[in-house]
Amino acid sequence: MSATAEAVRAFRDRLGVPGLVDVHTHFMPERVMAKVWDYFDAVGPLTGVEWPIAYRHEEEERVALLREFGVVAFTSMLYPHKPAMAAWLNSWAAGFAARTPDCLHTATFYPEEGVERYVRQAVEDGARVFKAHVQVGAYDPTDDRLEPVWGLLAEAGIPVVVHCASGPVPGKHTGPGPVARLLARHPRLPLVVAHLGMPEYADFLDLADRYPAVFLDTTMAFTDFAERLAGFPAAERGRLAALGDRILLGTDFPNIPYPYEHQLQALDRLGLGDDWLRAVCHDNAARLFDLDTARRPDAQ
Repeated sequence: MSATAEAVRAFRDRLGVPGLVDVHTHFMPERVMAKVWDYFDAVGPLTGVEWPIAYRHEEEERVALLREFGVVAFTSMLYPHKPAMAAWLNSWAAGFAARTPDCLHTATFYPEEGVERYVRQAVEDGARVFKAHVQVGAYDPTDDRLEPVWGLLAEAGIPVVVHCASGPVPGKHTGPGPVARLLARHPRLPLVVAHLGMPEYADFLDLADRYPAVFLDTTMAFTDFAERLAGFPAAERGRLAALGDRILLGTDFPNIPYPYEHQLQALDRLGLGDDWLRAVCHDNAARLFDLDTARRPDAQ
């Protein structure tokens, strides 16, 4: 067992959880993942910080690593950057979920003709979580073409993990404004704000205060890497405890520039206690996705 796996096991054992539920992990078709890695290879000049991919492995090895770390449920966050791509990604993701039972069947969408049709199909095919990437897709989440999609997902109660904040670099439609307008239209939409809303942390915490169906994931937040880019404001730390039932573990595996356990260590050093960590790393997501994590599918 690797040093990382040992460290994660010790963390899990201390909390007394059957495993971790990581709501923000990436699995994509090989050529799409390669392009994502190319982006991170080139992002250093934009951010001033190099971004080496810690887990640049073949798909099978990446799945095996998550299982070795004791992740009992994870996602295949994937997203289009242009039209006529999302339906194909959804087809791939359905196949990945079918052969990977511990992966929550993930789907995505883009503002384009036919989007309601293929999103409805994904829901009928068993999608349990959607990914929307406002920054990469460069679209307004309140685009009229997406209105029936948001309504459908709100009615079905299917969570949407959305990269809507302005980190690591801002986009045309990033920031709290467009999401606030979206939630005003669909207040029951179970929205998971990726990266805890980095760097507009306080604004997205405000939205979570206002809308009980809004969650935030911890992806990269509080790590040494993220603190150099956009540190979490100390004045807002108390709000993390108050919203402890709506914060979910996310890591961005495999696209992280540090070992997996560092995300857990970063959460631990907040000093919010084991009950908070237990909720964030397992219980909240298990409840949101109605998971039976006492037994892991395909346990190895």
